[in-house]
Amino acid sequence: MKENYREYLSAYRSDLPAGLVVFLVALPLCLGIALASGAPLFSGIVTGIIGGIVVGFLSGSHLSVSGPAAGLTVIVFTAIGELGSFEAFLLAVVLAGFIQLAMGYIKAGVIGYYFPSSVIKGMLTAIGLILILKQFPHLLGVDLEVFGETKYGDGQGHNTFTNLFAALGQIHPGAFLVGLISILVLVAWEQPFIKKQAWSRIMPGALVVVLLGVAINQLLQLYAPAMAITSMHLVALPSLRGDGSQPLLQLPAFDTISNPLVWKTALVIALIASLETLLCVEAIDKLDPHKHRTPLNRELKAQGMGNIIAGLLGGLPMTAVIVRSSANLESGAKSKMSAVYHGFFLAFAVLLIPNWLNLIPLSSLAAILIVVGYKLAKPKIFVEQYKLKFEQFFPFIATVVAILLTDLLIGILIGLAIGIFFILKANYRTPYFYHDDEHPEIGIKQITIQLSEHVSFINKASLLLTLDHLPANSLVTIDGSRSQDIDFDALNIIHDFASVAGERNIQVTLKNVPQTSLN
Repeated sequence: MKENYREYLSAYRSDLPAGLVVFLVALPLCLGIALASGAPLFSGIVTGIIGGIVVGFLSGSHLSVSGPAAGLTVIVFTAIGELGSFEAFLLAVVLAGFIQLAMGYIKAGVIGYYFPSSVIKGMLTAIGLILILKQFPHLLGVDLEVFGETKYGDGQGHNTFTNLFAALGQIHPGAFLVGLISILVLVAWEQPFIKKQAWSRIMPGALVVVLLGVAINQLLQLYAPAMAITSMHLVALPSLRGDGSQPLLQLPAFDTISNPLVWKTALVIALIASLETLLCVEAIDKLDPHKHRTPLNRELKAQGMGNIIAGLLGGLPMTAVIVRSSANLESGAKSKMSAVYHGFFLAFAVLLIPNWLNLIPLSSLAAILIVVGYKLAKPKIFVEQYKLKFEQFFPFIATVVAILLTDLLIGILIGLAIGIFFILKANYRTPYFYHDDEHPEIGIKQITIQLSEHVSFINKASLLLTLDHLPANSLVTIDGSRSQDIDFDALNIIHDFASVAGERNIQVTLKNVPQTSLN
């Protein structure tokens, strides 16, 4: 599909505020992930900038935002130690980018079509719960783990829940005051009496709470210094001058290219980063109210270019990141330009106003992420999934629990294994039948897709590609009269297609195709 950059740029009224919110969320995450990875802090900022500007331009996704990923922190930390230097690790990042480029050209992105919706929804819900659990200590002013950490245990006998209970006994009053007010403002910003105001569309609630947090802390420093938030609970952007012991931007050690460990690290990064990216864009496409579909092979190519440039400039490896992408969606983004704007905001802020950014309380940013997390993990989602078949609910809840108790990738693989078990138990792969001919009277194509007796998620990719490539200005009938069982994923694809087919002047008739409980 040809890019319409004029349309993208015309959506600036929505995309600029959304990009600003994503920038505010991304800044501490970039720093926190770099810290957790044992890498120079500025490497996280480099990747955030490149993920926004470069990948944002090259990607075909409307809503996903790329940057350093919490899911790669363990891999990065271990690899830097094994390779002996950060410079050797940077070469592995460059090579990983080339591997991702190759994956895009051999069309490996099709893997993304084979994740059941119950697992994707489980991932989104788990991410929401993780945001609430992990950010709550920061909301209280207790930084028991780095900002942006997502894994369950820390390897020292502590975990998400022990840290949460420990935080309740170490509350910082000033930080908690800022966090509580921030949540109240964000909730108020969602109410109709605020949303109907014209100024609220260009003044996102996240920006309001950041400015309010800074103002409250300045007042506390003047009138109640004992409650004031100290620098350890504020954003801590590194100095552009570096620390004097090493340059700000580090370059790859090309002389280590013959080291087998460099190639092994590159392959691991490429595979895991690609899988996390495909999961993220699939998840954010499901949340997209306009049902835009990201071209997955193009996304792999964009991520590959991003990682090549990040590695060359001293950055961490990147993926599409569900936390930033969810914040982008919730902030009203309309096109991929919001991700690009967030990259420019990161670059300009680091260059022009680093001291101002260091006034932002982490509790304000934690409040933003907690509200995003609640929207991803509303109780309504659990109720909706429970009302579906057991074959849908069990993979969903298993994915949620597995991610909470392990990490994102392991949890997804556990949920996927359970989902595949139910699918293979209930269904065999059976085709659907496609027939088309010219309408004799009006000279347009009349297409019939006859669904077979059993349609499972195994048919998801071929069904999706068939519907995406139906010609414009055609009459399409999808007939499920012979079907005994149509999988929930297949029904979602069919109904999503029917809801937006009019944009391509395709007239759709659904014959004996049941509704899902969510339609």
